[in-house]
Amino acid sequence: MTRLTGSALRVTIFIGENDTWHHKPLYTEIVHRAHKAGLAGASVFRGIEGFGASSLIHTTRLLSLSEDLPVAIVIVDTEERVREFLPQLDELVGEGLVILDECEVIRYVGRLDDSGGTGRKGKRSL
Repeated sequence: MTRLTGSALRVTIFIGENDTWHHKPLYTEIVHRAHKAGLAGASVFRGIEGFGASSLIHTTRLLSLSEDLPVAIVIVDTEERVREFLPQLDELVGEGLVILDECEVIRYVGRLDDSGGTGRKGKRSL
């Protein structure tokens, strides 16, 4: 079980919902690579409106533009582990924004299963 308390680093990746990596969603590839790298957790959030470097507004309010909404992937772990993961983001994120923030983890506890251990069923998120 991963334990994480105290000082940490949060990486947030902003991409488009339609961004892909080898014919699958880019956010899926990032989450799976973060999991494989043993990072503490990753969550994907779908935005309802936003714009980026292209200055094109994407929103759920306009049917014609609602197919490429903003997506944010948030990963939190120790500074060392996050920085080790950054080269993979350089490889994956061609268009988008990657930001780092120092943060403090107050509580990070996994779900317990019937045997008292952390359950692996369901999604794992921050």
